Amino acid sequence: MSTDLQWLLIRKYNSFLVKKVPEGPIFSKEPGNLVNLHSHKYSGLANSKTIDIQSSESGLQITTRKTKTSPHAVRSARTTASVRNRSGGRRALGVVASVAKRGYRPDLRAAALGRSSALLAAQKEKKASPPKKVRGKKAAAFFG
Repeated sequence: MSTDLQWLLIRKYNSFLVKKVPEGPIFSKEPGNLVNLHSHKYSGLANSKTIDIQSSESGLQITTRKTKTSPHAVRSARTTASVRNRSGGRRALGVVASVAKRGYRPDLRAAALGRSSALLAAQKEKKASPPKKVRGKKAAAFFG
């Protein structure tokens, strides 16, 4: 079945749609949708080539779908690359960018980089704020 026909079938009704505001944007929670917008370009269900980036306990999981696999294939139809937390942000962004550079959905490169950097920022531990210094009259009263 062609991807255009699949999109026409699932465009209006699927279980991943999120319609919060009646006249606002329509979001989607489907796997493989990098920006969570309901459109044919970013759809993880209607496209034969998808990139899915998710966070896990060990780091980032980057999953791509193999295009020409049979549904009855013995091996999985997906390829997974993982980047550990300790590898750093530049390594993770390099792995994500290399997927797009190889010709696998180069139109999704910016979205994939944005998704991976957002997930890396969310995984970072927040630094504790330093204690506030007492200044002016309060410092003179405190130390004096």
